[in-house]
Amino acid sequence: MKAYHLKFSQRVPISLAEAWDFFSSPMNLAKITPKEMAFTVTSELQPDQKMYPGMIITYKVAPITGIKLNWMTEITQVEDHKYFIDEQRFGPYKFWHHQHHFKEIPGGVEMNDLLTYGLPMGIFGNIANSVFVAGKLQQIFEFRKKKVIELFGDYTKTGT
Repeated sequence: MKAYHLKFSQRVPISLAEAWDFFSSPMNLAKITPKEMAFTVTSELQPDQKMYPGMIITYKVAPITGIKLNWMTEITQVEDHKYFIDEQRFGPYKFWHHQHHFKEIPGGVEMNDLLTYGLPMGIFGNIANSVFVAGKLQQIFEFRKKKVIELFGDYTKTGT
């Protein structure tokens, strides 16, 4: 299996506490996911429930319009106000390891996402990554970046 690595970084003009409060709540993930993906948390979670190590979260997602898939992730590690890691237990990827890091900076927070993933089906998975998957992941994270700016403001316009 070939492993793919992506890194995304964004600075946000909010406090570390505010960033952590938003991003450590599984229910907020749908707010920063493109609508056409029909992303829905199917776990029975409280609206303000925070992540913890061992937490299992289930979703429905349509990466290709009209094709809904079940996805299950586990929050494997959490260090409050610093990082959390989610790993796929069941879903469309052969392997999914997603690190979310938060660091206080002057005037806000720097968030870094480190994603390592693999696809099933050997060479066909490699082709699917080249043709579709890598580009789709880039689009999803670009959407998130824009949505986070819409929700919290643009760090580049704060003068810091």
